Amino acid sequence: MIAPIVGFSKLSKNKKIEWLVNTYFHSDEAVINTLKKYWNSDEKLQKLHDEFIENTISNFYLPLGIAPNFLINDQLYVIPMAIEESSVVAAASKAAKFWLDRGGFKATVLSTEKVGQVHFMYFGSTEKLHNYFNSIKSALFASTKHITQNMDKRGGGITDIILRDKTQELDGYFQLHCTFETVDSMGANFINSCLEQFAKTFEDGAKSFEAFSEKEKNIQIVMSILSNYVPNCLVKAEVSCPVNSLVKSDSIDAEEFANKFVRAIQIAKIEPYRAVTHNKGIMNGIDAVVLATGNDFRAVEAGIHAYAAKDGRYSSLTHAEVKDGIFKFWIEIPLSLGTVGGLTSLHPLVKLALEMLGKPNAKELMQVVAVAGLAQNFAAIRSLVTTGIQKGHMKMHLVNILNQLEATEVEKKHFINFFKDKTVTHSAVVNAFNAHKTAQA
Repeated sequence: MIAPIVGFSKLSKNKKIEWLVNTYFHSDEAVINTLKKYWNSDEKLQKLHDEFIENTISNFYLPLGIAPNFLINDQLYVIPMAIEESSVVAAASKAAKFWLDRGGFKATVLSTEKVGQVHFMYFGSTEKLHNYFNSIKSALFASTKHITQNMDKRGGGITDIILRDKTQELDGYFQLHCTFETVDSMGANFINSCLEQFAKTFEDGAKSFEAFSEKEKNIQIVMSILSNYVPNCLVKAEVSCPVNSLVKSDSIDAEEFANKFVRAIQIAKIEPYRAVTHNKGIMNGIDAVVLATGNDFRAVEAGIHAYAAKDGRYSSLTHAEVKDGIFKFWIEIPLSLGTVGGLTSLHPLVKLALEMLGKPNAKELMQVVAVAGLAQNFAAIRSLVTTGIQKGHMKMHLVNILNQLEATEVEKKHFINFFKDKTVTHSAVVNAFNAHKTAQA
């Protein structure tokens, strides 16, 4: 039985690895070599990465790719994407090229409101609580002046604080529901600092509010935390063109294609099993850009999926219609992003990613990310209703299978050519590879 370790965080990186390998890998030197192989030879850069998180033992690489030819609001972009899944960057690039000749993507930020809440318990007169809140609201704003002064100068800050009665859902439960504008920063630390100050001021003020009984003065703060659900921090991206310009080959009729595309979106709207996979494909594009630009893709994921269920049923994030001979496809999603602070000013590749996007502000980045999600979904639905999803995806996955089989560069070239006109499946590649090896023996 393995014994717990005390003081692990205080060990040096080499000692951490030594303990890990001795305890879980039977002192396998190959494990040490693998971990150290991914250390950066630039000691200063490695130290920077080591200090991003705790108990660092190595770096975990993801490919950073680019998808060119994105025309967004009449400006041409190359979009950085950090992702490990085959065909995502290729699909985005293909969609970008498709819409480049059809007017490109249009994107608009609809609102930028972010949310945080002070959750507290109060058992007493609701009328008295409302009177107390009204009396102290201005003091809540005033108590955070030392926190908000820089944000205020940039045009951001606290926009409102309201008292919410949630006792119908949980006895004694109330909120201070607070809204914020954080301009170009994601604003998590700013929001949380404000909320914690609100909580202290609110709790302390209750003790001297004369209308409260002794019991009512005992407001219990449960927690103060931002919300990653930001339904009023919205961006919309869309594409449109005449139906007859959707298809350039004779393999499928343009009107038939448009109708099948719209029907596929309608299915994702009403069928949760399809909607989850549908939206996952959208997130392939969104997460890849969010990660490449140093933003919090877990927060983005949580907020977007909650938004997909806002009407009581999990549904498609994208919409499509054909009206008066015009095909229109669009997405409207909540995105809380930043272009200053956090990793945006620390990670060298994040800096480069933002530079290749033209050093966007937060609103511009919201537009780019929404477009990446829409493009990814367009490429996926287009494949699904025509050739099927596996044809393109497995072609891209072929190299991964060959790498698993430890194929040489000559063998890779041979099998890429061999499968040009064949269906790629894992078993088909393995069988062909083994037959080739046998023939060569």
